Amino acid sequence: QVHLVESGGGSVQAGGSLRLSCAASGDTNNRYSMGWFRQAPGREREGVASIGADGRTDYADSVKGRFTISKDNAKNILYLQMNSLKPEDTAMYYCVADEGRSWWLLLRSRPDNIDYWGQGTQVTVSS
Repeated sequence: QVHLVESGGGSVQAGGSLRLSCAASGDTNNRYSMGWFRQAPGREREGVASIGADGRTDYADSVKGRFTISKDNAKNILYLQMNSLKPEDTAMYYCVADEGRSWWLLLRSRPDNIDYWGQGTQVTVSS
């Protein structure tokens, strides 16, 4: 079992930055792929960024060049640095983890197929 707790959401103006954090506890032996999904009102959850146990990363096209995913294995914390934020980035952001999926597959997975989810943190970007 893995327990995920996100923090760092908030309200910013377009062009601003935020850094999300996700503290992982439980069976955190670094063999999991982890990532960030988001869900805007009226839309389905979508993958934003993922990182494998080996550190390889992948991003949705909509955030490439603006968002950076990273993790601190010693502290069991996952991060998402979000720069040049746009109003369309407004959503609830969720931290996810999965033991059986690669970083590449995790980003493209159906949400209901992913093992673990955090409770979410809201990001609101105003124009």
